[in-house]
Amino acid sequence: MASTLYLFNNAVTELEKAAGYIQIKKELLARLRFPDRVVEVNFSVKMDSGETKVFKGWRVQHNNLRGPYKGGIRYHPNVNLDEILALSLWMTVKCAVVGIPFGGGKGGIIVNPKALSQTELEKLTRAYTRVIAPIIGPNLDIPAPDVYTNAQIMDWLRDEYTKITGQDQPAVVTGKSPLHNGCLCRETATAQGGLYILRQTMRKLGLIPHQTTVAIQGFGNAGKNITKFLKEDDFKIIALADSASAYLLPENYNLTDLIAYKEKNKSLVGYPDVKLISNDEFFKLKVDVLIPAALENQITAANAPNIKVKIILELANGPTSPEADKILFERGILVMPDILANAGGVTVSYFEWRHNLGKSVCDIPQEMGELDKIMTETFDRVFEIKEKNKIDMRLAAYVLALERLSEAYLKQP
Repeated sequence: MASTLYLFNNAVTELEKAAGYIQIKKELLARLRFPDRVVEVNFSVKMDSGETKVFKGWRVQHNNLRGPYKGGIRYHPNVNLDEILALSLWMTVKCAVVGIPFGGGKGGIIVNPKALSQTELEKLTRAYTRVIAPIIGPNLDIPAPDVYTNAQIMDWLRDEYTKITGQDQPAVVTGKSPLHNGCLCRETATAQGGLYILRQTMRKLGLIPHQTTVAIQGFGNAGKNITKFLKEDDFKIIALADSASAYLLPENYNLTDLIAYKEKNKSLVGYPDVKLISNDEFFKLKVDVLIPAALENQITAANAPNIKVKIILELANGPTSPEADKILFERGILVMPDILANAGGVTVSYFEWRHNLGKSVCDIPQEMGELDKIMTETFDRVFEIKEKNKIDMRLAAYVLALERLSEAYLKQP
């Protein structure tokens, strides 16, 4: 891969480091260094103005040793191939870490969805579906929501795929609305899984929720839902950050009002008694738990030395650079890596896919019980590897993933 692929090469480096702790075939590591398939697409959309615009996108299929390729589709103006490649590899690792029968894939379109009307957004989604339709399917590659995509977009994708194939196959995509064979708990699953990991981490450190302070970066799906869950558990959330700014919250804020204000105004700027702070100040806050739930590369060598927390719970994908990881580990800060902490989303996607194939309906209490069991048991296994080898949780999670990928590789005919 080209040297410009910073994120992807970092992910490959982590795999190679993990390979030093277990016995695996050299051929397997060689295969994991490269994606199985990279598809670049250009497609046109007729805008509301009558103008036709051409959009660029990708679908990357990294590896399918353990099952069909699985991974979200993101709509963002800064989407690039390096990012999609890295995310696809992380999905391969993430699915292996939690032991679900999927490989890794990812998709993205260079677009600012906030600048599109609902009609334009639907046309964009259907056009993208048409160009990737030959390489997706219930047993081949299963997309899902990601940054700036949601259940409505997945419903459009499923509907367009049905038109193309002539068969209604709800299992072609997960993260659909409950009305269209989705799981009601899918929207909150990433945050719910993160909560289970946080609870286990706090038990290891002897922390109690009502005495624990939290700062959350990102107030989209994952950030908003983890805020709700932590508030219900009586954590002290003292700061939030969104794409516009960062904020210190008043002591007795009403979360329902705060969320309503954010949804109406697109940011928390102007919310009563909220104090605006810089991103630099946000990462210097002395809190117990920091939750990055936004985009990649937020915690770097520049700000890691100033972070004053006990736990970092990565609900975003790739929020911490390798240089920052080293600094945080040396400073004794316990990082719960994305490939473990945010795996609740893909785990519940697996439940949805499984129900769709069997033509059954999601049972929320049963799904949440199974999610809790998977996340808790995975945490215990990763922590055990960490302690045994005196390494950080990220590297330990990669070791576990490689163990499971190796098992699948050795079972090949």
